[in-house]
Amino acid sequence: MIGRVKWIGVEKGDRVKEGDVLVRLEDDEYQAQLMQARGQMASLQARLAEAMNGSRPEEIAQAQANVNTAQSDLDNARVTLDRNVRLLKDGVVARQVVDDAQARYDNALHRVDSLQKTFDLVKLGPRKEQIDSLRGLLDQARGAVNYAETNLANTIIRAPVTGTILERAVEKGEFVTTSFVGDRGAKGYVVSLADLNDLEVELDIAQNDFAKLHAQQHGAVTTDAFPDRKYDGFIKEISPEANRQKATVQIKVKISKPDTYLRPEMNASVAFAAEEKRAEKSASAAADAAAKPVVIVPAAALRDGAVFVLLDGKALRRTVKTGAVSTQGVRVEQGLVGGEDLITNPPPGLKDGDKVRQKTATL
Repeated sequence: MIGRVKWIGVEKGDRVKEGDVLVRLEDDEYQAQLMQARGQMASLQARLAEAMNGSRPEEIAQAQANVNTAQSDLDNARVTLDRNVRLLKDGVVARQVVDDAQARYDNALHRVDSLQKTFDLVKLGPRKEQIDSLRGLLDQARGAVNYAETNLANTIIRAPVTGTILERAVEKGEFVTTSFVGDRGAKGYVVSLADLNDLEVELDIAQNDFAKLHAQQHGAVTTDAFPDRKYDGFIKEISPEANRQKATVQIKVKISKPDTYLRPEMNASVAFAAEEKRAEKSASAAADAAAKPVVIVPAAALRDGAVFVLLDGKALRRTVKTGAVSTQGVRVEQGLVGGEDLITNPPPGLKDGDKVRQKTATL
């Protein structure tokens, strides 16, 4: 469908909720189409009801009266014919008189037969095939009404999700189309809308480093605009295919708690925990410093090869690689860098991202 913009209710930067009206299109033509479709459907409904109810008593009585009248004419014609036949034998009338009487009798007989069949059809009512045909036409009319209602509803363009208006693409009086190909210069969209609480970072990871990453792995996200602000993120999606030309695999990192500083299309980078550990190891080797810190966690904190870290009031699941077990606890070779707040004895129903409250001790 295509329509002219009648009203615009948003500006660039406005916050909108799902279902809010953004733009209204002129709807006079679609109102008329809907009225026409509804009238056609009402007419077919009346015709179907008439067919299903059959003939009215008055119509049946009229058909019966026509048969009775024709039968009287037939009886009269028979009497006239018999009389003229007798007179012909007595030589009173000519042969032509008898022939005329015979013709009138035959016509009256055919008329009775015809009116009797009409009377029988009136009593039976419409055929089943006629009723089925009317039902099919009525279904077609209902479809036309639904289509007209859909076109009319599409003249009101609403926000599909809650978010922020990034761009307003039309002005009052411009044409807008909902088809895939624009018509008469009509635009195919009215606004650009984004949910700024659902931001993701797209990264191209070299195939040599791809094996070091996994789904749900966490990392620190920074932007070129605000390098001092760090955001926690995790790998939400990993592309099922690689880019042969670039020798990379695309991943998407979802930012857990975005704020007003983040904007779509910003340049961003992600530092994953494994990369930070390699950097620390290289720096320690170059400086010939002390050995890598030993991370030991209580055995009660481990569950199915992972631990839960307390961060910003949420339980975040971290997969770990464990080593030797001692009286102090279990050594963690990979997955923790040390200093994290662990949840000991996590309940069986605890899941990644669940909100938790830190228990305070009292003296």
